[in-house]
Amino acid sequence: MLVDSSLGISREEYLRLERQANYKSEYHKGQILAMAGASRNHNRIVTNVSTSLNLQLNSRNCNNYSNDMRVSIQNGERYLYPDIVVTCGEEKFEDNNKDILLHPIIIIEILSPSTEAYDRGAKFLYYQTIGSLQEYALISQYPRRLEIYCKQMDGAWLYRSLNEMPATLELKSIDCRLDSEDIYSKVDMEST
Repeated sequence: MLVDSSLGISREEYLRLERQANYKSEYHKGQILAMAGASRNHNRIVTNVSTSLNLQLNSRNCNNYSNDMRVSIQNGERYLYPDIVVTCGEEKFEDNNKDILLHPIIIIEILSPSTEAYDRGAKFLYYQTIGSLQEYALISQYPRRLEIYCKQMDGAWLYRSLNEMPATLELKSIDCRLDSEDIYSKVDMEST
């Protein structure tokens, strides 16, 4: 839901407001889009994936963040909150607050009924403008499905879907594997 007038606000004003807010909002060229809260299952999947990645990346020069790390798109024309984002090497931030990443290599979104179309459509198009991004993964809550887009040398995105469980989602750019049993651990399928 847009919460600003048609005149929009500057990104500086958005960041000032966002850093003081009790809820998260994305920024789209002068407009603020309030984000819906996440379900228990959504949060379980984020925690499970983040934990698995953290264990696998612990001895490497890579970091993973969940939920509250903004990513700058198109030089600050948009600020989005991925569910999970991975960086490797020297991290680059937009400012000294270090809460806006500039060069993620992996973004993972957990699909919810209210966000699935956005995550598959416009949001993925925005993410594709990030030059450093190598992989974009989608994890469905129900039915259980793992999907990944891998950037090719020519800039095209190769799609792969894993519908049969158990399955392993391979993140080749960081040499990590996410097993479906770990991803969906303690996820209540009756409430989806």
